[in-house]
Amino acid sequence: MAGKYNEQDKSISCSVCDVCGGCSYTGVAYEEELKIKHKYVSDLFKGITECEPVTGMYRPIFYRNKVHGVVGYNKEKKIVTGIYQEGTHKLIPVDTCMIEDEESDKIMNTLCKLFNSFKYIPYNEDSKRGFMRHVLIRKGFSTKEIMVVLVTSDVAFPSKNAFIKELLKAHPQITTIVQNINNARTSMVLGKRNIVLAGKGYIEDVLCGCRFRISAETFYQINPAQTEKLYKAAIKAAGIKKQDTVIDAYCGVGTIGIVAASAAGKVIGVELNAQSVADAEVNAKLNNVKNISFVCGDAGEFLVEYAKKGKADVVIMDPPRSGSTPEFINSLLKIRPERIVYVSCDPSTQVRDIKPLIKGGYKVTMCKPYDMFPHTSHCENLILLSR
Repeated sequence: MAGKYNEQDKSISCSVCDVCGGCSYTGVAYEEELKIKHKYVSDLFKGITECEPVTGMYRPIFYRNKVHGVVGYNKEKKIVTGIYQEGTHKLIPVDTCMIEDEESDKIMNTLCKLFNSFKYIPYNEDSKRGFMRHVLIRKGFSTKEIMVVLVTSDVAFPSKNAFIKELLKAHPQITTIVQNINNARTSMVLGKRNIVLAGKGYIEDVLCGCRFRISAETFYQINPAQTEKLYKAAIKAAGIKKQDTVIDAYCGVGTIGIVAASAAGKVIGVELNAQSVADAEVNAKLNNVKNISFVCGDAGEFLVEYAKKGKADVVIMDPPRSGSTPEFINSLLKIRPERIVYVSCDPSTQVRDIKPLIKGGYKVTMCKPYDMFPHTSHCENLILLSR
C-alpha cells in the first residue's frame, strides 16, 4: 500500500483512503483543512462566542501512538492485519498508514509474517472460530517504550515461547508483550483478562514534564505533540490558584489532573475505568504528587453526591465523544465553580452540554480548537466557562 506526504502543502495521499474511511482530507492542503475545521467549530458556536484559529500540527503525519489491527485473511488466504471498511465487516489490509507511528506499522507487518509462519488461525466474527483476533501496539513517544498486545480468543497459546523469541529478535525495541483474552461474542477489541508474556506489562511516557504509566486498556491521548499544547492551554485557562480545589472529571490515567496539581490546593480525579484509576494512582506516586486523590466511578454520579456537601473552584472535564450527562451538568450548576474548562473531541456534543450552563449564569470566555487528528474529520475543542 502506498502513501505519500507532500512537504510543500502538508497534504497526504493513500491508496486505500476511499475504502478505509479514516482520513477525510487526503489530497487537501493542510492549511485548507484547518480553515474547514475552524469554520465547522465557528458555526457551532455562532451567537455564543468567537472561535480562535485552529492550532495545527507542525508535521501532521505518523502521529498516532496507538495502532490497532484486525487480524484476518486477504484474497490470497494470507494472514493480514488491517481495518474494517467503514460501515462493514470487510477487512481492508493496511501495511503502511500515513497517520500511524511508522515503527509500530513495521512491527505489525512482522507480526503478519509470524502469524502466517506459525499458522495461527484468524478469528472469524461470523463463525466465532479462530485464535488471533486483534493486535494493539502502543508507544511512548518520549520514552520510546513499546507495548504489543495480542488479543486472542483462548488462553492456550501454541508455540508461545518460540513466537515471542522470533518477535523480539526482529524488534528488540519492544519493551513488553501482553496477551489479552477476549472470548466474548462482541465487537469490543479487548477482553477483561491480561497475561504478561514479556516485560512489565505496561509502558511509560512523559507528557508536560510528568511521567505516566499506560496499560493495555487505559485511555491516553493518541497525539502527544498536540496534547502537550492542549493541556498547557487548558491549565493556563483554568487560572488555578494555590488554595483552589480542582475536580478532574473523566480523568483517565490522571494526566491533566497530575499536571495541574502543582498549581492547586487539592485535585480530585474521577474515572469509571478501574484500570485507569489504578494507573492514575501509580502515576501520582511516580510524579510525587501528594495533593491529588482518585475516585473510581461515574463522573455524573460522583458530582451529584459531591454537590450535596462539597465545593470546587475549578472543574476540568474531558468526557467521551458522546459528551457529558444532564446529571453532571445540573450538578455543576449546584456547586457553581468559578471556572469550568471543557475539553471535547466532539464540539457538537460540547455545544449541547454548555447551553444549560450558559442559561445557569456562565459565559464562554474562550473557544480554542486543536487539530489532534490531522487529515481526519475530527477536531478537539477547548472551552472556558466563567461564572
